[in-house]
Amino acid sequence: MTNGPFKIFILDDDVWYSELLEYHLSLNPDYEIKKFHSANDCLTNMYQRPNVVTLDYSLPDKNGSEVLKRIKEQNPDVQVVVISGQEDVATAVDLLKLGAYDYIVKDEDTPERLWNTINKIRENVSLREEIDQLKEEIGQKYDFNNVIIGNSKAIKMVFNLMAKAAQTNITVSIHGETGTGKELVGKAIHYNSTRKKAPYVAVNVAAIPRELIESELFGHEKGAFTGAVARRLGKFEEASKGTIFLDEIGELDISLQAKLLRVLQEKEITRVGGNAVVPVDVRIIVATHKNLADEVKKGRFREDLYYRLLGLPIQLPPLRDRGSDILVLAKYFIDAFAKENGMGKKHLAPSAQEKLLSYSFPGNVRELKALVELAVVLSDEEAIQDYDINFTASHTEKDFLAEERTLKAYTTDIIQRFLNRYDSNVLLVADKLGIGKSTIYRMIQSRELTVK
Repeated sequence: MTNGPFKIFILDDDVWYSELLEYHLSLNPDYEIKKFHSANDCLTNMYQRPNVVTLDYSLPDKNGSEVLKRIKEQNPDVQVVVISGQEDVATAVDLLKLGAYDYIVKDEDTPERLWNTINKIRENVSLREEIDQLKEEIGQKYDFNNVIIGNSKAIKMVFNLMAKAAQTNITVSIHGETGTGKELVGKAIHYNSTRKKAPYVAVNVAAIPRELIESELFGHEKGAFTGAVARRLGKFEEASKGTIFLDEIGELDISLQAKLLRVLQEKEITRVGGNAVVPVDVRIIVATHKNLADEVKKGRFREDLYYRLLGLPIQLPPLRDRGSDILVLAKYFIDAFAKENGMGKKHLAPSAQEKLLSYSFPGNVRELKALVELAVVLSDEEAIQDYDINFTASHTEKDFLAEERTLKAYTTDIIQRFLNRYDSNVLLVADKLGIGKSTIYRMIQSRELTVK
């Protein structure tokens, strides 16, 4: 339901007829009705923002079409119901094209038809308000600090870039390993931008068969191929005025990359099997776990499309490089899971914290969430112990030893990982690894190691 009274302006130079309509509509006590007998009088009061204007087409001071245009110029959201003494189909069509909600011919059934029409308008207004409220709630849900949990320097840099991206319509390319939260970042940018009330449409390019991806993105006409029994709008048209999120863009077939480039350059699409050019107004956000620059060198990704999509790049750090954020996230997931399942408070024992901090998390945040939720279930105490945390595979050893490298290279890699994990705290890392702090400082000075 709308907040406050539902405002209706009745514009009719026939005083008796306007009073008849007022009497009929005022049977609903929620309607606030005002009558006007001249177009100028009504137009000067449009600042009161009525929900509906009933417009007598034949006014002495202004043409009905002109009044309709002026009303829509002042307030595009107001609904105008034209009431005419003549049944002229051509005039009715023209008025509907100008934005009239309905065209009603004056007869004995007019008050009843008007009653039904305004009821429909009110239902639509209420529904639109509910949708706007839901979108506002979604926007709050996707507040940057609610989307990505953490306090590390790496994450604060991500927050800064997300805020800059939300202020404009620049194309955004999100890079990061699987499980780092690329789509969450895309949603947060959309719901904090000026397009937040328009659609957000996500497409996983890798999940769509090669032969269907063009139709999925750009739509198709009836009869375009076997099974195309009707016209179908593609994801670009669905995202009109909003944002399209193309996940795993690095998997897009090379033959379709030229068509995507044309869409980005011309801001228009052509449906499969059709010739009509359809303008599109969408914001583009892409994500990938691949290094697209390397893909360009290997001839698997078009260089011109790469530069077109690069826009504002956001690099999401892997969880292993986020230091104490691992424990912050673990606590967040534990609290949320316990609350959702009606369980008592749980916390990580020091041994469990140490176990989490020593793990490389190849599955990133997604893996951490699964690990700690299982630990909550397995734990018999308020404190989650290290034995409650079960790594399903020894990813650390497998990944780390996959290549044959020199001992010095392995040593440098180990120290760098610990520096990333403990936010470049040299003294703590030296203590953890049992080496001299001067060794670490010397390697930093020689640029074998980097610190944040």
